[in-house]
Amino acid sequence: MKKIQLGQSDLHVTPICLGTMTFGEQVDEPTSHAILSRSLERGVDFIDTAEMYSVPARKETYSVTETIIGNWFAANPGARQKLVVATKVAGPSRGMPWVREGSGMTAADIEASCNASLKRLQTDVIDLYQIHWPERHVPMFGNVYYDPAKETSQTPIQEQLEALGRLVKAGKVRAIGLSNETPYGVHEFVRLAEQHGLPRVATVQNVYSLISRGHENALDETMHRLGVSLLAYSPLAFGLLTGKYDQSGIEGPDAPKGARISSYESVRKQRWGRPDSLRAARRYNQLARDNGLTPTRLALAFCYTKWQVASTIIGVTSLAQLEEELDAYGTTLSPEILAEIDKIRWEIRDPAA
Repeated sequence: MKKIQLGQSDLHVTPICLGTMTFGEQVDEPTSHAILSRSLERGVDFIDTAEMYSVPARKETYSVTETIIGNWFAANPGARQKLVVATKVAGPSRGMPWVREGSGMTAADIEASCNASLKRLQTDVIDLYQIHWPERHVPMFGNVYYDPAKETSQTPIQEQLEALGRLVKAGKVRAIGLSNETPYGVHEFVRLAEQHGLPRVATVQNVYSLISRGHENALDETMHRLGVSLLAYSPLAFGLLTGKYDQSGIEGPDAPKGARISSYESVRKQRWGRPDSLRAARRYNQLARDNGLTPTRLALAFCYTKWQVASTIIGVTSLAQLEEELDAYGTTLSPEILAEIDKIRWEIRDPAA
């Protein structure tokens, strides 16, 4: 896999990134370590985590994922030097007081979270430190409308950037990024960074998949023109685009056991549990089968080959899933298949936006 540059930073990574939010919830520590080792062996040099992981978020598993990764680094001397490590500072609480009690995200919060992540990861530096979701009130995680009446922002973007700048200056962070952001947010972070000599965001980590292509409605132009790279998360839509829910649906006795959507009511209440999301996924999954592809290969090839995507974040719960998702790299989709994908999107749009 040819390395790609993240934004205007000095970070160069593989176009596939190993996501780790299942570690400590669906995946135990020994299996997590095996997945990390095999992923590195297969050539993936980019891993992503967050202070609030694992997911679904619970007080009992808060920060466990970073700890598991740190333990793997300790048990595998030299592995840390081969990897670009990304993690995230959580935004305002969003009903998770064990992450952050205040409604804002102060400079002190950012610095304290970074120091805690460094300790759990057993490393001296975080290569890419991201704001997990905006401090501002914005539509995200399936919400589609901005409502100014709900604005509770307390920490200006410049203050957030200054805190991140201190971490970069101290050598604790190499580059910074955003997640679940909007065009306005990306523009403001870049504008203020350039105006005040602060770190420039290198990346935005947003949802992107066949059933959630809202990124292509303006944010792609914003990021292209500003030189900011997209890290695409949930390319398989929490499993909807693997085909495993096509026959059974997402709940009930026939739903796949141990799968993310069928296992967690909190996930079914989100965008992934919408009837329209499954209905749309079934259309794309059948398109894959009609063209001699597995649904997984079609969905990943779509993300792996889109010009908008710098690196695709894959999440797995087993070594077998890891192999399948890595093996999909290099698959190209014909103009005819891409036309059919766009035709389906025109009919059903983005049900998991």
